[in-house]
Amino acid sequence: MKNILITGGSGLVGRVLTKQLEAKGYTVAWLGRSPEKQRQKTYFWDPMQGELDVAALRWADGLIHLAGAGVADSRWTAARKRLILESRTKSTALLVEKMRDLPERPTVFIGASAIGYYGMDTGDRLLTETDSPGQDFLAEVVIAWEQASLEMRALGLRCALLRIGIVLEKNGGALKAMLQPPVAAPLGSGQQWMSWIHVEDLAALFVYALEQNLEGIYNAVAPTASTNAELTQLAAKAKGKPYIGIGVPGFALRLVLGEMAQMVVGGNKVSAEKTLATGFQFQHADLQKALVDLFKGGGSAH
Repeated sequence: MKNILITGGSGLVGRVLTKQLEAKGYTVAWLGRSPEKQRQKTYFWDPMQGELDVAALRWADGLIHLAGAGVADSRWTAARKRLILESRTKSTALLVEKMRDLPERPTVFIGASAIGYYGMDTGDRLLTETDSPGQDFLAEVVIAWEQASLEMRALGLRCALLRIGIVLEKNGGALKAMLQPPVAAPLGSGQQWMSWIHVEDLAALFVYALEQNLEGIYNAVAPTASTNAELTQLAAKAKGKPYIGIGVPGFALRLVLGEMAQMVVGGNKVSAEKTLATGFQFQHADLQKALVDLFKGGGSAH
């Protein structure tokens, strides 16, 4: 396996993953809406319009599917919720449809999923891949996304899905949002669980799934979850920002964020046991060390 095609390659995770794959000797191309703007070899697609250059699929030995509209990028209006769902399901269905009649196509599909599958607030219960899904908006999105991805099996592809936790990356995602205010503070009670993963470990897990013949669904979270207060305090310290232990009240978050507040006031404690049992080794299993690594020039630079 030499040629790897990535959707969502220009995102936070995609860039780190591209770098790791290229360092191992793979040739990497992306699917994107503006190929001319990318320095990376990029084939055209527009999933919402149902368009895709099938030359990309003929070229690729393996396909890694990361694309999807950001869940926390803006308020969940009806239109935004539709985009969050369809950017995942339509893009996946398009890949399946275009591959169906191709004699030359990838033999492996590694797809992104999310721990949102379990529901936005699951309290203190330790969740494994066999737990039943939640019933809120994000759970519905992830259920539909996984169902679309598992259609790859009908085409004879080996299929692995990674249920991704909160990705720690200094230039974006949760950390950037948490550390944006002048003073860092927990959200809500601060006691809600956050199942996190260092971006370099997440990229490495995608590579591992590709190379080690993983199949089925795996939680992509570090071995130990942390509370929101602990993560915020350690992140503030690693970045050298002031921290106060008084949480931003849940009602205030609901005013600002609307329905999306459930995502930050709630939380999940997710098990990494199945992932560890495959032999995968986390380089950043300790939260404090992971944060120090990110803010001392570790993580991705872009």
